[in-house]
Amino acid sequence: MTAVLFALTAMLWGGGALATAMQASVTSAPWSVALRMALAGLILLGYGLIRGVPLAIPRKDRWAVALQGLLFFAVAFIAFYEATARMPSGLAALVLSTSSLFAALMARAALGIAISSGFVWGALCGILGLAVIFVPGAAASRVAPLAGFGWALVAALATGAGTTIGARNQHAGLPVVAVLGWGAFAGAAASALWALATGTTFAIDPSVSYLLSFLYLAIAASCVTFMLYFELVRRLGPGRAAYTLAVVPLIALVLSALFEHLTLGWPVLAGAGAILAGNVLVLSR
Repeated sequence: MTAVLFALTAMLWGGGALATAMQASVTSAPWSVALRMALAGLILLGYGLIRGVPLAIPRKDRWAVALQGLLFFAVAFIAFYEATARMPSGLAALVLSTSSLFAALMARAALGIAISSGFVWGALCGILGLAVIFVPGAAASRVAPLAGFGWALVAALATGAGTTIGARNQHAGLPVVAVLGWGAFAGAAASALWALATGTTFAIDPSVSYLLSFLYLAIAASCVTFMLYFELVRRLGPGRAAYTLAVVPLIALVLSALFEHLTLGWPVLAGAGAILAGNVLVLSR
């Protein structure tokens, strides 16, 4: 069953990278994330009501649910939207996969969860892989892809931190659906505040591609995948659950090559191999 959860999570999020790239249009990233998370929150809490799941969050745990929402459902997603607007979605997903490194480190520091003996070598492989892919772009002063790399790295950091807080919330015995539903609302509120604070104009893109990708992201790549992912966190721990994000780039890279004309040359393939090998070392027993 765990293998099925793992595969579904990777496939849905792999398709989500390309769908996110399709969102880069009239509607800005913060407003797209705010709308997506608001709809996801409604669906998740509605599902909880239908199933009779307790939805109240104890007062002592509300800060942690809000923090998970801020990191995982706002900062990580806004940063990833910004990344895919500046670089192929497959490469952005590849950078995002390094969240397994950050999740393992943060879980060790915050929760005392042990990391594998191969962590140092795995981290070095991940850094080497990123360098192989992105250093040539830096040498050529390709500003947009490098800015995309920066945003994708922020998304990886926030995802790792949000995953660790999610593990804390599950250890506290909080219902997953309630945490995800209220966390999505917290993410929606934080994203809207981000948009207002930066003076971002609210506008809706009425195109079919935007609306279809929005529904896919809000339902399949948010509601369904969030529940699958944090069930993996419960079963495997935050570091090993984040390994799904090491598989996502394989799907995202293929889709990016098919629909975004990404050239899978030797730097991309070699870098991807090093990053994925690094994640395997980090998460090995």
